[in-house]
Parts: sequence; C-alpha cells; structure tokens
Amino acid sequence: MFPHISDLRFIRPNNESLSVDVETSNPMEWKILERDHKAYASLIQAFTKSKDNPKDCIACVIGASSTDRDPEESVVHTLFPIDRYMWGGSYWSSKGQTNPDVPETLIYKLISDVCVVTEIDIRPFAVYWEPGSPVYSAKSVRFRMGHLKSPRKNGIDFWHLPLQQPAEDKFIWSYTSPEFPMTQENHLQQFKLPEPVLCIGGCLQIELLGRAQREEIDGLFYICVCYVRVLGRPLSPAFELQGLQKSGDLQLKYNPEAFHSVLKSFSHEEEKDTAEPEEGARWEHVRQLENLLQIQSIPSHQFVWNDDED
Repeated sequence: MFPHISDLRFIRPNNESLSVDVETSNPMEWKILERDHKAYASLIQAFTKSKDNPKDCIACVIGASSTDRDPEESVVHTLFPIDRYMWGGSYWSSKGQTNPDVPETLIYKLISDVCVVTEIDIRPFAVYWEPGSPVYSAKSVRFRMGHLKSPRKNGIDFWHLPLQQPAEDKFIWSYTSPEFPMTQENHLQQFKLPEPVLCIGGCLQIELLGRAQREEIDGLFYICVCYVRVLGRPLSPAFELQGLQKSGDLQLKYNPEAFHSVLKSFSHEEEKDTAEPEEGARWEHVRQLENLLQIQSIPSHQFVWNDDED
C-alpha cells in the first residue's frame, strides 16, 4: 500500500523491535509477528480515515533555493494567506535568472514526522505595484516528501529557520509526485495528489519548474509565491518516527494506547474547520514571522491576516 516506503520497521514504545523472521517456529517470535501485523493494520486504518476533513499540516519553513531580497521577500511570508501587510507585500521571490528554465525549490517541515498528505495548494503572487499587476508564477510544479538524511547530524537548527543557504542535499526524498501545470493567475491553485501519500519524516519540497514572467526593469525571470498550504493529517502520537538505523531503515514507533484517540480526533472535528492549521502550527507560523519582523525592525502588532481569505 506504501510502495514509496520500503525500509520501514516498527518498534514498540519500550523500543522492542517488531521485525522477525517469517519462517520462524518460535512462539515468542510469532507473537511479535502478530503484533507487527496489528501495527501495520492500524497504520492502514489511520491512513484511510485521515483522508477526511484534512487540515493545514505545515509547521514551519525550512528554506528556499534562493531569495531575491531577504528578509523582505522571505519564504516565511508563504505561511500566511494574505498578499500584503500594512507596510508592503507578503510573498517570497526567487532571485532573477536570464534562463526561464532554472527551477526553484521551497522546503517545509510538517507538524508531525508521520503525516498523510492529500493536497498541496499554492497561490502565485501578483506584483500589484507594476503595470498590469503581472503574476510571477511557475509554469509547473512537482512535490517531494521524505526525511532528513541523518536526524542527529543534519546541521539544521529548527529554532533558527529559514535557512539562508539551499538545503536540498540534507534530505532523502522517498516520494516524488507527477508534474502539475500551473496557471499564471493570482488565486489559490489546488494540486490534489493522485493518491494520499504517507509522509514519514515530515519534510516536503515544492519544486517550481519554469518561469512565466520577465521583470521589465532588469529583464530577468522571477518566481513569486504568496501562500502555500499542505492539506492532510498527522498520525502522531499513534505513530512517531523514532530514527534511522545504520542500514538506512526507518524506525516507526507504534503507540497502541494513543491509536484510538487519534482516530477519534479525525471523526469528531467539524468540517467547517477543514484546512485550518492546527493551533500549535499557527503559533509556530507567528513565531517565524515575529523573528522576521525583528530583523526588519517592524512592530509585530502591525501584522494582521484575513481569516476569510481563500
């Protein structure tokens, strides 16, 4: 059911491994094998139910492949569903390129190391101060999901994000989506994945392919994004990423005591809350923005967003 994840191992809360030899005749090992089967069955059940009433699963921004003017055009602005503040635009901008085929990437951390992702939505930015308000969209987009190569030696401090340098080499991408066309329009464009994806590792990359708009003054091609939303559901604390083995296997901790409460949370939330970020994620968004405003010397009380924004 999860062909993009072939190196998954379960462990119990007491760190007891659930992987055994299928050909064993040892009763104790058969008992562990039975628990292994229950863990996979629970994962599939949670995966199936999590597709209903998705939520915004972005916790924070990790970084962008390039930024034209930082912090004014930081990728942090893409966490909020607005296109301007009281003092100016709210968007991320790439550096300019003479070649319109040069791609850009944005990387985000999800609210859990184990999430089901169903859809990614992107709103390109219309530069409203230029004649005609041109939209600096990409021509197409592709998505990748995965995990850090080495959680203990990744060189990423999640309290000091976004990164100022590209970070593509620090990740292993276990899933790559098809390529989706983008339109050069200033609205939230929805990209529904062919099938829901189990993202283990909690990292998502957006690859922006092709540049649709040239800037008149310098003659360079840019990509500008106003807002990004990742729809899905976290499966923690029922399932949590424990770490990587030296072999490269992913260890997933299964907490059966928390499993039913996670399922209950899926079925008891109102549909009107669909796509709203979790409260903890929203506070993390605000924390990143406050850090940005401090760099720009802008009072954080001037920040407002429109909750009715699509």
